[in-house]
Amino acid sequence: MSLQMVSAVSNSSLVQPGFSLLNFDGHVFFFGQKGWPKRSCPTGVFLLDIKQNELKMKPATFSKDSCYLPPLRYPALCTLRGNAESDEYQYIIHGGKTPNNDLSDKIYIMSLVSKSSKKTTFQCVEKDLGGDVPEARYGHTINIVHSRGKSVSVIFGGRSYTPLAQRTTEKWNSVVDCLPSVFLVDFEFGCCTSYMLPELQDGLSFHVSVARNDTIYILGGHSLQNNTRSPSLYKLKVDLPLGSPAVTCTVLPGGISVSSAIVTQTGDTEFVLVGGYQSDNQKRLACNTIVLEDNKIEIVERVSPDWPSDIKHCRMWFGCNMGKGSVLLGIPGANKQSVSDANYFYILRFKGAEEDKEEELTAQICSQTSTEDPGDSTPFEDSEEFCFSAEANSFDVDDTDTYNEDDEEDESETGYWITCSASCNIDINTWVPFYSTELNKPAMILCSSRAGHWVHAQCMDLSESMLLHLSEANVKYFCNEHVDLNKGLQTPKKVVHLKKQPMKPLRKKATMKLTTPTKKSFLRRLFE
Repeated sequence: MSLQMVSAVSNSSLVQPGFSLLNFDGHVFFFGQKGWPKRSCPTGVFLLDIKQNELKMKPATFSKDSCYLPPLRYPALCTLRGNAESDEYQYIIHGGKTPNNDLSDKIYIMSLVSKSSKKTTFQCVEKDLGGDVPEARYGHTINIVHSRGKSVSVIFGGRSYTPLAQRTTEKWNSVVDCLPSVFLVDFEFGCCTSYMLPELQDGLSFHVSVARNDTIYILGGHSLQNNTRSPSLYKLKVDLPLGSPAVTCTVLPGGISVSSAIVTQTGDTEFVLVGGYQSDNQKRLACNTIVLEDNKIEIVERVSPDWPSDIKHCRMWFGCNMGKGSVLLGIPGANKQSVSDANYFYILRFKGAEEDKEEELTAQICSQTSTEDPGDSTPFEDSEEFCFSAEANSFDVDDTDTYNEDDEEDESETGYWITCSASCNIDINTWVPFYSTELNKPAMILCSSRAGHWVHAQCMDLSESMLLHLSEANVKYFCNEHVDLNKGLQTPKKVVHLKKQPMKPLRKKATMKLTTPTKKSFLRRLFE
């Protein structure tokens, strides 16, 4: 068991309580970001690349036939395999909260299409359901059970908003416990069936569930109605005959009063329970080992890690299962400094029972006095038992397809994230797309001065229409700093055009020329 602190390098502000982690072939992917996705990663799914104690989040893509998947907090997740012998599996995602605090009642199936060192592509499909469809909720669980050669998923618990008929102005957005119904979902036919069991009286949320064959064990959880954390341990058994399914529930002793705990699998029948809260203002620092056999469960306390003072003294913590016996834990940055938006992360790795025995045996051998000649013994550094890796990908099954940062160019020096000019303000950690043509990298243009160099279009104050014109026209471009060498097209300066009012044409007034007869002409005409 080891506890290691990792420093977040990029996109750490997207991690928030309620996120989820997906493990495909030893590669861990993040889902459930803070806020709505941006154009830099429209899927909202990131590869967690952890190297040399540094955590980087790299965007993943969806295939063209995928549906839209909103970032969901506190959804229910589980893995679905095609058959018992197949190594390929999919993830089922149900429910959760959107960034607008709307609750989702949809169910998605996500599968890995392709994975390379530079690009990961998923397929996400929304599954249509009929029958007793579970209402929108969050903080619940979903598991897969197998019986008589058939498989169904089981949904239980969670919270939802108060029904519209029961809402008041003061408690319009208040949440309540979902009814303690057990839902069976058949993905082959897309039908749902609900069951009310007398042993389940109170609704539970943020509980823990582990499954083996046709049995699910539920422990812990919080009840809003009673404001308690259940100490009960429930055993759900699902039978899938040719007719209607049968669901039974048994209350067992030896439960744990905890909520928001994390479970990670360390062996075929062994799980580890860590984290969570034992009261509203007290974290649970103890750890337990859960062993599932054919028809029984055994829960024993195990040695807890040496928690650092930052974790001991913080008021809240959050995390998720990374798979392969590892857990990602986070604490708010306000516990360490005044920057409240930042989080600090730890990776807790557990070992299975066989690995613990090997480590204990090795420690006993090393503690004994050696009677051999030191020259004939194996050097300590070359012993495989003592070769520990500090990377989170140490549990990868296949390292041949693992992302290797050394295979790529260093974009911070020779790529898109250079300092192109004295006024350059492009930062890899704070950059957001500026032009509609940008996705996850800033637009750049070549300056034709001397040997030539690349500059950011945004730093050159180029409009989007001008940038498109330069990309299509066969002309030379010179940046703002080399404007004296202009032999082609410069960056156009902003010219303020004065609006001139059109002059109205003057209308000629019609004039009449009047002639007044003189007195002499009047007398002459009078006497004639």
